[in-house]
Amino acid sequence: MSISVDNEHLRQLREAAAEELVQLVDEHAAGMDVAAVRMVLRNSFVSTEIIERLMKERRLLAIYELRRDLARHNKTPQVHSMRLIPTLFWRDLMEIGLDMRAPPLVRRGAERHLVARVSSLAVGERMSIGRRAGHGVIMHLRFDSDSRVIGALLDNPRLNEGLLMPLVSHEGAPPEVLKTVAGNRRWGRRYPIRVALVRNPRTPPVIAVGLLGGLKKMDQKAVAQDVRLPTVVRRRARLLLGDPAESRNRLR
Repeated sequence: MSISVDNEHLRQLREAAAEELVQLVDEHAAGMDVAAVRMVLRNSFVSTEIIERLMKERRLLAIYELRRDLARHNKTPQVHSMRLIPTLFWRDLMEIGLDMRAPPLVRRGAERHLVARVSSLAVGERMSIGRRAGHGVIMHLRFDSDSRVIGALLDNPRLNEGLLMPLVSHEGAPPEVLKTVAGNRRWGRRYPIRVALVRNPRTPPVIAVGLLGGLKKMDQKAVAQDVRLPTVVRRRARLLLGDPAESRNRLR
């Protein structure tokens, strides 16, 4: 006997009390469809034992929507969630990683699998991830070489200065990426970020020179003495500091 998708059966599964729900699942798990299983999962009396019974049905686990729902359900044993996570698409991995109702181990597992997969995704997909990703994914995605991905990451409300600083300080960062950070209305105004951009030899000189005037004298002095930086940047710093030699050179 199977449970068909009609309103009465769905209501019964959704509203059944604990003992009745166990009985219904035991009797009809083999014939349940997606809608019926979802009603079981929404029932407040669903238990770990019931979910384990459902997971014995290979037919159900072959359905992507049910694997996703089972992987993120808070009553699914973690060992089963971790087994299902590698089979999910990147969008669902991101959602599980952000779901504070999921156990920490499951969230970290979802993030780990997303990080392992993210480099193979298209630019547009990486941009979508960048706008919403959690801490673990940001730590990986912040070193993406595409400025469009970094631009999307800069709009992520979970991004903080501590996570961004390794990028703007990194001497392997692409100039176009550093230009994107400098031009961002939120992050380009942060003083520590501006200092890091000016001190990074990879920052385009025109950007570094434009930021120099807003730095404190002690930071301008550090720039003037930093032999890693382009000559034009160091000379501009010395000029702002009132170096007589630079003032004479400017008049020539």
